[in-house]
Amino acid sequence: MTELRSAVSRLRRRLAAHPGEFADRTIAEEELAALAAMAADGIPETPCLRRSLLLIAGAIGSVSALSADLTEVRRAVDLFGGPVRGQG
Repeated sequence: MTELRSAVSRLRRRLAAHPGEFADRTIAEEELAALAAMAADGIPETPCLRRSLLLIAGAIGSVSALSADLTEVRRAVDLFGGPVRGQG
């Protein structure tokens, strides 16, 4: 849980500081807030985590400055249920 909270917090800070605008920024911000809430409320359901991760990746996946932080969020989500089929 600690890793998820830390990774989400880092990505939220980096996204807030990112100067560029992109079409799906609001989606990324909303889903990061949802992930933070799930992490704060206890053990979240893996399908909900994965759904938020997918939406975040789709929203900011092309912003290379955020890719390392996004990878850390994905790794933290994977701790709740292992990698998605086809990813390892």
